Amino acid sequence: MTIRVPAVAGRFYQASPFELSKLLSQWLITPDKTTALPRALIVPHAGYIFSGKVAARAYRWLKRTGHLYQKVILIGPSHYYAFEGCALPSVQYFATPLGHVQIDVTSVEKLSHFDDIVISDHIHELEHCLEVQLPFLQSCLPEFTLLPILTGDISPIRLAEILDTLWQNNTLLVISSDLSHYHPYADAQDIDHRTLKVIEKFDPSLTPQQACGATGINTLLLLAKQRGYDLKQVEYKNSGDMAAGDKERVVGYVSYLVSAPGEASPE
Repeated sequence: MTIRVPAVAGRFYQASPFELSKLLSQWLITPDKTTALPRALIVPHAGYIFSGKVAARAYRWLKRTGHLYQKVILIGPSHYYAFEGCALPSVQYFATPLGHVQIDVTSVEKLSHFDDIVISDHIHELEHCLEVQLPFLQSCLPEFTLLPILTGDISPIRLAEILDTLWQNNTLLVISSDLSHYHPYADAQDIDHRTLKVIEKFDPSLTPQQACGATGINTLLLLAKQRGYDLKQVEYKNSGDMAAGDKERVVGYVSYLVSAPGEASPE
């Protein structure tokens, strides 16, 4: 059994299983009224002290529907390595303090034959943007396999082509992305609100300066528009809104819920 060990437990989120579970149980309170069946989420990936609550506001919509998903496709930007295409791991499991997540090795094998797919545990080894999503998923879904994709230099159109047949009804698509980085508070709010208008028009033209996970978001917008899905903003904040935040150099965070019109989640 080959395992990717946690890279940022104890830094981005709690390393103690008890403390992590306790925190997530407090955050993941089921919404009073669940009206939509989530097909995809956009969630931030900073340390939980900064962006955890914004992510949790989207994840909690899965509390009643988690049993419907057998697979999760998780996409985020590579922060440490530049490369062409996308990177998938060769390991069989990703570990967190809450246990092991089984990799969808069948899909990895299928995609490994594409020219724009790189198989590299090295690229995944230090990356935080996917890892910080796993405890949320483990807390909301009883059982699932994971297809973790780090994006390098690849067009959203090409990535949408790769994902189109993989994103089935039993598959949740999760896009990991923060928004603008290191602007003063008021400037960041202005930049981010203009970015949110682009997202909500299903305009797949975001740049990395607007959102570090622009490739993943643009890909989702292409697929969601093609399928006629709805997009609902759940919450926007930036790091300056948090008690520990510096208002001179802030990072923006947003969460979105993507669903199919008229498709209600079970009571």
